[in-house]
Amino acid sequence: MFGAFVALTVSAQQNAAPVSPHADVLSLGGSVTEIVAALGQQHRLKARDSTSSYPPGVTDLPDVGYVRSLSPEGVLSVGPSLILSEEGAGPPEALDVIRAADVDFVEVPDALTTEGILRKIEVIGDALGVADRADGLAAEVETALSAAMADAERPEADKKRVLFVLSTQGGRINASGAGTAADALIRMAGGVNAVSEFEGYKQITDEAVGLAAPDMILMMDRGGDHGLADDELFDMPSIRMTPAAQTRSVVRMDGLLMLGFGPRTADAVRQLNDALYGQGA
Repeated sequence: MFGAFVALTVSAQQNAAPVSPHADVLSLGGSVTEIVAALGQQHRLKARDSTSSYPPGVTDLPDVGYVRSLSPEGVLSVGPSLILSEEGAGPPEALDVIRAADVDFVEVPDALTTEGILRKIEVIGDALGVADRADGLAAEVETALSAAMADAERPEADKKRVLFVLSTQGGRINASGAGTAADALIRMAGGVNAVSEFEGYKQITDEAVGLAAPDMILMMDRGGDHGLADDELFDMPSIRMTPAAQTRSVVRMDGLLMLGFGPRTADAVRQLNDALYGQGA
């Protein structure tokens, strides 16, 4: 049920929160690491991947590299007894070698909904032998998300159009279409994704940006082509004539908070909703 990569199973007969023997855990994926910590199991982490930056203490752990470009040598060198990996880790040939080693491997399903986040918590809690704690965390997360999304609701006609810009490399806008974490968060926060003609992330033309007519630009808060300064952003030909440029409306959020879909997603929903409609909207 956990997918083709799952090597660790929890017996259906173990209803009383089984104790996991794993003391050396490698976490691959920022939201996976967050959930491990939120379950009170951060002390069991042996290493993490480069996307795992929260809570701050995890950055002191050895870094095995980017979750989608792993090397078997780097992963296995830290000596994990259990690997918790977000869906989509790779490359596939590296995972083949890792799965062939004497290490339990659990793939945590991706999530773009409240139900998906709760499932991630359940899978990780079972793998770590802390199902009771996972039930409690899931209940807290569900309550917080339900409240944040209820507060973000508004009439369709009043919703603002949001363009998520992944990067501006080469002066071209790489934007989020449908079916992405950015798209899901925008909708949860009471906005409308300004680009819905395609799925995933894709470079779009200047004309397409103009037709999207975003009221606000949403970006990650890190530097480089992921986070141009305001003057540079609004001076781009593709952005210059949009409603967002006229009001200089841009919001930058922590990438893991925004796109991780983990325990803090309710905070991300409220933060984006406040940026769109004002504090306490």
